Amino acid sequence: MKTNKLPASTKGFTLVEIMIVVAIIGILVGLAFPNYMKTRNQARKQTCIENLSQIESAKQVWGVELGKKTGDVPTKDDLIGPTMYIKKMPVCAADGNYDFKAIGVNATCDIEGHVLE
Repeated sequence: MKTNKLPASTKGFTLVEIMIVVAIIGILVGLAFPNYMKTRNQARKQTCIENLSQIESAKQVWGVELGKKTGDVPTKDDLIGPTMYIKKMPVCAADGNYDFKAIGVNATCDIEGHVLE
């Protein structure tokens, strides 16, 4: 009776070779992940700052159109709505809350570092 034995060159990868590849992939992921998180947080911060800038622009237009003075505080209903200066309420990407503040004072977000300068 004949048995079909495979030649030694077609046996495949050894367990050690597979473990080395997995270890290399793990090291690469370990190096890339912190940079990914840093970039993601920076993007969230930038989005929030852009929202604060939009709120400031809306406050200024509201103040000019209605003859408001420095120190007058707009409400969300004054600025946000389908026919208002901002169509819908901006949302902080890091789940912060916006405080519109008075005209002449920049709007703020309650997340540290999300500041319109």
